[in-house]
Amino acid sequence: MFVTTLLTSFIISSITVGFILLMKKLFQKQLSAKWQYNLWYLLLAALIIPFIPAYLLPAGNLFHTFTDSSSIEGGSASKNNAAAKAGETNTDWMQDFSVTVTQTNTELLNGIAAGIWIAGALVLAVFSIRAWVNLRSIKKSISQVENKDIMNLFKQSKQQLNISKNIILGVSNIVRSPLTFGLGKTFVVLPANFEEWLSKEDIKHIFLHELNHYKYKDIPTNYLMVFFQIIYWFNPLIWLAFKEMRLDREIACDHAVLMSLDRQSYKEYGNTIIHFIDESSRPQYNKLANQLNGSKKQIKKRIIEIASFQADSKLQHAKSIGVFLLAGFFVITQIPLASVMANDTNRYAFFNHERTNYEDLSAYFKDYEGSFVLYDMQEDTYHIHDKEHSTLRVSPDSTYKIYNALFGLEENIITPEQNTIEWDGTEHPYEQWNEDQNLATALNRSVNWYFQQIDQETGLDSIRSHLNHIHYGNQDVSGGLEQYWLESTLKISPVEQVELLQAFYNNRFDFQEDHVRAVKNALHMDEKDGSALYGKTGTGNVNGKDINGWFVGFVETETNTYFFATNIQDEDNASGSIATEITLAILKDKQIYEE
Repeated sequence: MFVTTLLTSFIISSITVGFILLMKKLFQKQLSAKWQYNLWYLLLAALIIPFIPAYLLPAGNLFHTFTDSSSIEGGSASKNNAAAKAGETNTDWMQDFSVTVTQTNTELLNGIAAGIWIAGALVLAVFSIRAWVNLRSIKKSISQVENKDIMNLFKQSKQQLNISKNIILGVSNIVRSPLTFGLGKTFVVLPANFEEWLSKEDIKHIFLHELNHYKYKDIPTNYLMVFFQIIYWFNPLIWLAFKEMRLDREIACDHAVLMSLDRQSYKEYGNTIIHFIDESSRPQYNKLANQLNGSKKQIKKRIIEIASFQADSKLQHAKSIGVFLLAGFFVITQIPLASVMANDTNRYAFFNHERTNYEDLSAYFKDYEGSFVLYDMQEDTYHIHDKEHSTLRVSPDSTYKIYNALFGLEENIITPEQNTIEWDGTEHPYEQWNEDQNLATALNRSVNWYFQQIDQETGLDSIRSHLNHIHYGNQDVSGGLEQYWLESTLKISPVEQVELLQAFYNNRFDFQEDHVRAVKNALHMDEKDGSALYGKTGTGNVNGKDINGWFVGFVETETNTYFFATNIQDEDNASGSIATEITLAILKDKQIYEE
């Protein structure tokens, strides 16, 4: 979801900017000028984090959707001795019951947010293109430096900094301050008639300053900063950070020049910069170039730094590296935050690829988007249609009732022998719901009020604990007791459904055996030729439209057990019944189960 990515980007970028500014303030005396500037590279790294693909992140991403689901009232419970018969066949198992929920139009919200972001990014892109065009104009206006002494001085400065690349030195009548630019072909450009008001010593200082920008890769960094400013234009802290980064870069460059000069030349170097104060009063700023001048406030700070300059000691260098590593560790810790927040698709990381066969079963799905996952227990092999959708987490809807029932049994709200809950007389949309229900009928008829009553007595804390214990999907119950599994915050993928069914079947979570058996018996749907079908449908109906259809379960044969999950997605016609039809057709053709 675009809004989620935008929010994640804002939070991570803001936290990182704040942290770097705090580190600069706390460790100002420990950090050298170069390492104060280097800290900002960690920000550039952090700005990439929200856009790391979900499958590369260390954990699944959680996202709380903004929904306003309709309230579905539950009944008061009393337990009777009317247990469902073990192994009873549910003759009406193809019925599909669902209740619509109301949701805000998140697609509209996404569209508005995306439109605003695109508009802002386009405006910034236009300004960046103008800056690039301006550099093109400067490039066309450059004329060659005729003075051989100046050319020799430039060559000596390059040699002093161990720069071998061919850098073009020129003058232009449309620049007022020395500047360096160009990724492929690099230019150092001086204002026209510079020799009339700059001494040779000034010119040498300028060359050293501009060539240090080239040496420390500040030119490509400019492009990175412009790119991220376009992406993060909505965050004022990024604008502040990049302003500070550019100032720290100039100070670091000044320090690099001073390191190559003798102490008697420090004052002259400061005077060289002061020469351009008058020029700075008429701003001529290009974010794609490195310029010697800046605002008067920035030049004042640089002069103060030059006046108090001292060469870095080995101890300060070591401290600087230590502070940088500490800040780097903090940036790395932002990755789990992105994992928690950033991914609206909410995918499950599935790592059983070496024993997974991906198949094309699109003929069964027709126009539906979705996935079919089958696990062959004997062969220990997965068969998956549509790799992408198989790990996409969506609302479980009524398929969650399998585990809802199991939790109710574990909490002793119902028991295998006493699991009838009385209907409280509230009229519900299906006639079959308007009577007392036991575990078998409630699962068979997908009676919402029955399971919501269990949830009410279980409580969110216990539900959350159970979900965490069995690793159910994203384990997010923030949607509230009445609705968290109904097209709300709880989400699970088809692959996870199959993995959980295996764990449920084999009781890997150490629930009471009679509780697992009671739920299994209630899931029994049909039996043919020695093969038994167990399953649960689920339909997600939002604003009156069936958008999400499930059929999950397993087939027991005489020699094997197969676990399956089918999920389909559509704008208006994706139901559990259709998911069931698709599943049965596939199982029949695979000779696993025939109706």
